[in-house]
Amino acid sequence: MAEAASSATANPSSGPPWVGRSIARVEDAALLTGRGRFMDDIGVHPATLHAAFLRSPHAHADIVSIDVAQAMTARGVVAVLHGEDIKRLTTSLVVGVKAPVECWPMAVGRVRYVGEVVAIVVADDRYRAEDAVDLIDVRYEVRKAVIDPRAALKPDAPVLHDGFGGNVASDRSFRYGDPENAFATAPHRISIDVSYPRNSCTPIETYGVVADYHPGEDAYDVLANFQGPFSIHAVLSRALKVPGNRLRLRTPPDSGGSFGVKQGVFPYIVLIAAAARVAGRPVKWIEDRLEHLTASVSATNRAVSLSAAVADDGRILALDWDQVEDCGAHLRAPEPATLYRMHGNLTGAYDIRHMKVRNRVVVTNKTPTGLNRGFGGPQVYFALERLVQRIALELKLDPVDVITRNLVPADAFPYKTASGALLDSGNYQEAVRRAVQEGALAELKARRDTARAEGRLYGIGYAAVVEPSVSNMGYITTVLTAAERRKAGPKNGAQATATIAVDPVGSVTVHVASVPQGQGHRTVLSQVVADVFGLKPSDIRVNTEVDTAKDAWSIASGNYASRFAPAVAGTAKLAAERIAGRLRRVAASQLNTEDDDIAFADGHVGSKRNPDNKISFSRVAALSHWSPAALPDGVGHTIRETVFWTPPELTAPDEGDHINSSLCHGFIFDFCGVEVDRTTLQTRIDRYVTMHDCGTILHPAMVDGQVRGGFAQAVGAALYEEYAYAEDGSFLTGTLADYLLPTTAEVPTPVILHMETPSPFTPLGSKGVGEGNCMSTPVCLANAVADAIGARDIILPLVPAKLAEVVRGAEPSPPRQASKSEEKRGSDRKLRGEGEAVVKAGAQQVWDMLLDPNTLAAVIPGCHGVEKISDTHFRADVTLGIGPVKGRYRAEVKLSDLDPPNAVTLAGRAEGGLGFGGGEGRITLAPAQDGGTTIHYVYQAGIGGKVASIGGRLLDGAAKVIIGQFFAALARKAGGDSATVEDRSWFARLRRWIGGPR
Repeated sequence: MAEAASSATANPSSGPPWVGRSIARVEDAALLTGRGRFMDDIGVHPATLHAAFLRSPHAHADIVSIDVAQAMTARGVVAVLHGEDIKRLTTSLVVGVKAPVECWPMAVGRVRYVGEVVAIVVADDRYRAEDAVDLIDVRYEVRKAVIDPRAALKPDAPVLHDGFGGNVASDRSFRYGDPENAFATAPHRISIDVSYPRNSCTPIETYGVVADYHPGEDAYDVLANFQGPFSIHAVLSRALKVPGNRLRLRTPPDSGGSFGVKQGVFPYIVLIAAAARVAGRPVKWIEDRLEHLTASVSATNRAVSLSAAVADDGRILALDWDQVEDCGAHLRAPEPATLYRMHGNLTGAYDIRHMKVRNRVVVTNKTPTGLNRGFGGPQVYFALERLVQRIALELKLDPVDVITRNLVPADAFPYKTASGALLDSGNYQEAVRRAVQEGALAELKARRDTARAEGRLYGIGYAAVVEPSVSNMGYITTVLTAAERRKAGPKNGAQATATIAVDPVGSVTVHVASVPQGQGHRTVLSQVVADVFGLKPSDIRVNTEVDTAKDAWSIASGNYASRFAPAVAGTAKLAAERIAGRLRRVAASQLNTEDDDIAFADGHVGSKRNPDNKISFSRVAALSHWSPAALPDGVGHTIRETVFWTPPELTAPDEGDHINSSLCHGFIFDFCGVEVDRTTLQTRIDRYVTMHDCGTILHPAMVDGQVRGGFAQAVGAALYEEYAYAEDGSFLTGTLADYLLPTTAEVPTPVILHMETPSPFTPLGSKGVGEGNCMSTPVCLANAVADAIGARDIILPLVPAKLAEVVRGAEPSPPRQASKSEEKRGSDRKLRGEGEAVVKAGAQQVWDMLLDPNTLAAVIPGCHGVEKISDTHFRADVTLGIGPVKGRYRAEVKLSDLDPPNAVTLAGRAEGGLGFGGGEGRITLAPAQDGGTTIHYVYQAGIGGKVASIGGRLLDGAAKVIIGQFFAALARKAGGDSATVEDRSWFARLRRWIGGPR
């Protein structure tokens, strides 16, 4: 982090505490010089094999048959596994709710989303494994798919799992206070319906796993860039049919980002471990970017209906939540965590005592969801803060007044929310006041007034959110009824682990089970421990790798839910203080003084009253190694101390479903000004102000770095990013050309403000800060854009096409008769084209060639052979490449409307590992002026699966090239040297009109 380095203070021998200073990051020296040790940098055993996956091209289909014989005989292939093999070797993954549903890490009998693993190939290198994947022959029977969560609720929706009631995995209702009376007596009921889209944070480093199996011990050794929570370790050992002590899970020293996403690597751990068992050698797999976008976990999309009972002054008296959560095709642990993580915080930063909640969790034919930065918060606050703006709009009140009027009173902390969260500390009104003043809201309003007077579209948006951190491990059990929880036993807490060790020369080492992904854990821990021992941060060595066979850890270990500063760093402080307490007694005995007279400073341990009476820290610290008998009675050793800390405030859900879902709660108040271009409807962020109260700040520069990082990802969620699916479930945003991420050019510099209200519940007084802007920024920007264009309703992401529908109305679709293939298949990526080719052969000769399988085999690009089923039915085996990927297809072509030798209609369907396609075209033959034949063709088709996800920018061009190659080859086969192929697409005509290259 360059900002941290530039603001670093030289390490003095004495002075103020290290905590609270922006010292240079320990991590940066290696990272900035290319010496980081990431997943793919770690050396492996020379006998290590490599895996590649065959993934489903369909969103929903039965696997009729799978033939791996040809793949097994390919060069370098050691093993091929499919669903039945995995079913034999493993057990079903834990499902997040009580239901008779199996959840395998790969498809068993049926595929339920595009990209679901169907088979694994293990070979001596990745290239051969990928080539062998193309040789697996899978036959599917396609089922109808359901994509929209509200559509999944309908009685006639396609059912994904027979063990659920339709597609509803869970349906729970909650009631707190007396919401019925509040709604009956309130003068206003104001409601909003919103949908939060599916998106995902996108780490630079993708998933990676290296697994080995030791048959003599029936044990697995796994290296993976898994981030936790390590409760998943129990899920993994259960799935692999071994006790927990026979699954060793290790993490690499560095991680190229995660933002929650790397939690989702765990099904691949099961698959690669099973593959290693079958192959008898270690197996490695590194996910590619297309796989990651298509099939790794994403954030949930959610449909919310939210109503408020409101007083005339804008005071919110009650809320009525109806949430429909889309968790994708499988409910994999820890889902439905995204829905229930915020259950205690559904009233946000507001003092609202009455509330009704209905939570429904549905499955759809999309990728399974998992942890994602801010998980649960963006979905909740997009609904709640849009509702607050709607209240201000309908009652003609200032939004800041509505927010301030509803905030939890400053003298009410610790404050228990209606649904059970215990808000630890804060002064929300003061934070808003400071933000308004220091962030110059009055100036921003004047800028808006000027812009509007000039006819420009300018708006201001606001958001006030509570950022929870240190998740209560028991919050997910709120999905169960009280009776089900009693039967299962209590689950709660947020145990953090830290070990402080002193070596024989008095050097201090810190180890935590936190798995950082670039946040600077080693730097901050060195500051915390240095303060306890009176040392410099450079004297402290920090290890953040995790090895479950050697290290102290618990099910809560890992790096998620902004738990590092409040829980992990605080636990390191407690562990250091325990050793310091013993060292104080040792030093007191050697210096002939009392324990309370001992201080740690400047690398020494000495008397507070007599500074000259001191000894070096290293001498005192090493005494346990060199002369344990010299320690005072009752002191015990000072070599190592491990602390497991869990706060008493985190209890299991009670009988009334109240749950304190998180330990501590920061506060954020954001406002921003945006301008929407009247012509392009592009949104420009003019000014963004974000006020944070995250308790005690441990490292100011890194806190600001976390705010900036969360803000950047939130700008993407608000303005650019959405996982898009076609009606049939085809994934349409499988490259970074279609799933747009903001760069530094698109992300403005926010104005970051701070106030500090220490938490009484954490050892350092700190709260989490890593997720807040992912919660506040999307809705703040949406409120500003809605204000700018005068919209009541707004849909994320705020791309110009969606804003155009609001500002200008929906664009009418051009009238067009859909083809039979389109009507049957539904739609995904659409390809249309028209053109001509001139060949030197006569019409009858061309006609005969079109019906001859040997000729077709010679002229179809990438064709391996054509089989004639009947005079009008052909089957072909072809290999085609589209952009960065290629694959093998089985194609079926049928002829109809024959008018020999003048015209024929071809309808076809192709299917392979890359995806599927279907369409039809009309070919007409007419005499050419030079005695040859003019072939005119027009076609329309739809394609889906992996090939559809690589980006629409490639597909039309690729289709035209392939068709052009076909007719060129046909012309050569007919005796001509070449064919003149004319593309009649509108784009080709435009290029000719403007004189561009053809």
